[in-house]
Amino acid sequence: MFFFKKKEIPLIDFFPEGFVDIHSHLLPGIDDGAKNIDDSIALIQKMSAYGIKNFITTPHVLGDVYQNSSETIKSKLEEVKAELIKRNITDISINAAAEYMMDEQFSELLKDDDILTLKDNFILVEMSYFSPPINLFDILFEIQLKGYKPILAHPERYNSYHNNFEIYYKLKKAGCLFQLNLLSLTEQYGKQVTKTAEKLLKENMYDFVGTDTHHFNHLHLLKKIGTNKNKNNLETLLVNNKKFL
Repeated sequence: MFFFKKKEIPLIDFFPEGFVDIHSHLLPGIDDGAKNIDDSIALIQKMSAYGIKNFITTPHVLGDVYQNSSETIKSKLEEVKAELIKRNITDISINAAAEYMMDEQFSELLKDDDILTLKDNFILVEMSYFSPPINLFDILFEIQLKGYKPILAHPERYNSYHNNFEIYYKLKKAGCLFQLNLLSLTEQYGKQVTKTAEKLLKENMYDFVGTDTHHFNHLHLLKKIGTNKNKNNLETLLVNNKKFL
């Protein structure tokens, strides 16, 4: 009996030209992502070697844990852009938005229109993995009332929904777009997350993808997504991300 190893595709051939990574943590020292400017540049260069050259990086805005203002994020983005120029790295396009935790502070930012969008009116939002806000659908309604379109980061990672798949249909009906973490197709977050991601993919419920890169361990693991099966399953989504160029 012969066992055939799954054929791996180099990521440089996996990501289409013009692909934009809309979820990452590459700004230095402001959340649990890049630790300093050297770390930021090294992560960007590694991702560039994978064929990812366009970024809208999304630091956490999360209550008292990561109190990042729009000004802080913009300032750190300029620091990274200046460093790329200084090092003569000219083939990278990087902008910044945020990954907003849907909490009380976010509601205040929303009220004041102090929101960094991915592009146009798209905003990246998240919630607690174990206890979604009781008023979740009210928040989603408020987001849209303000003229924004919510993209829910990594819906497959919300443990409390794994045994209640109907909630995903309800979220989509409420106008929520879904962003798949590519690392959810590896062992990064556990088997249940992978299983949920595969089911959501099968149901065509995702709209976009993101790497959610925080550090080099993530990038090492990301290579595992390079299979023919994943390329076929993700082709439309990878192309969808080009709209953020």
